[in-house]
Amino acid sequence: MAFALKATTLSSSSSSPAVQSSWPIHRPAAAVAMLPGRRAVKVRAAAAAPPAAPAPAKPAGRRCLPVSQTMSRFKAKDKTAFIPYITAGDPDLATTAEALRLLDACGADVIELGLPFSDPYDDGPVIQASSARALAAGATLDGVLEMLKEVTPELSCPVVLFSYFNPILRRGLANFTAAAKEAGVHGSQTAICLIVPDLPYAAACTLRGEAIKNNLELVLLTTPATPEERMKEITKASEGFIYLVSVNGVTGSRANVNSRVESLIQEVKQVTDKPVAVGFGISKPEHVKQIAEWGADGVIIGSAMVKQLGEAASPKDGLKRLEKYARSMKSALP
Repeated sequence: MAFALKATTLSSSSSSPAVQSSWPIHRPAAAVAMLPGRRAVKVRAAAAAPPAAPAPAKPAGRRCLPVSQTMSRFKAKDKTAFIPYITAGDPDLATTAEALRLLDACGADVIELGLPFSDPYDDGPVIQASSARALAAGATLDGVLEMLKEVTPELSCPVVLFSYFNPILRRGLANFTAAAKEAGVHGSQTAICLIVPDLPYAAACTLRGEAIKNNLELVLLTTPATPEERMKEITKASEGFIYLVSVNGVTGSRANVNSRVESLIQEVKQVTDKPVAVGFGISKPEHVKQIAEWGADGVIIGSAMVKQLGEAASPKDGLKRLEKYARSMKSALP
C-alpha cells in the first residue's frame, strides 16, 4: 500500500526559509541554549489455503512508557539505554516501518526517528545524504506520521521525533504537536517526544506550551561549548532526558570519543537529577562501552546506524545490516 497523501513537504523554500535559531544548538563556536514505495501494514491474506505453521507475530499493544519514565528507570538501575537513530523514509517508509520494528526487537530502549529535511545543517554528510534520499523518494510529514501511527502501538519502546523547526513552523505549532501526539498514542500513553535542534528562542515558549497541551516531552541539547549557567537553564527546561552532544560540530562517526565527555557527564549530573544521554560521533562497540562506564544514562548512535540502510544494495540487505550492527552495539552495553 503506497503512502499517497497530500502532505506538508519537508523541504525549505524561498517563501518559507528555515528559521535560524538565535540560540544555536550545536554549532562549533556557539553556546547552546534552548528553552521552554509501499507501506508495511498488517495485511490479511485473501481467502485461500491457510498457511502452514505461521511464525508467531510480535504482540501488539504492549505497555510502552514515555521517554522520561523509560530513561529514569535506566538511571535508577545504573544502566545505559540503547538509543539508535534512523531517518524516516530512507530508502522508503515501508523499510522505515520495518526498521522500527527490527530495532525494537533488537533491544532498543528508545528510538530516535529523524524527519528528513532539505537543509539539515546540524547534520554531517551521512544524515544529509539520507535526508536527500528520503525526500527524493517522496517522504512527507504526513506520510511519516501516518506510518508512525500504525507502527507505534506495536513497539515496546518510545520514539523521539527529531525535526528541524521549519517543517513544524509550516504546519503550525499547534497542528504539528497535535498530529505528533496522535501518531504516538500507545494505549493510554503518548509514546513520542520531540527534539528540535534549531528551535528559535522566540518560539521556544510557544512550542513548549503546545507540547505540554499534547502530553509531549521536549528534549533539549547541551554541548561542550555551552556555558555553565546556560547549561543549568537547559537542564531545568529539558524533558525526557538531557541530550549531551559529545563534540562541537555536526553529526558523524569519529575515531574516538571526545575525552571531555566523561567530565561533561558529571558536570551535567551535578546540576540535575534528570537522565543524561550522549550522542554524536558514536559508532563502535568500544565507544558505547566507554560512555556507559563514564556514567551516561543513554547512548545515541546516529550516522553509523543510518549508513547500514543507506549503503546497502537493497532494503532487505539494509535491514540485515542494521540488525547485525544494532545487536553488536546493544551487546556492548554492560
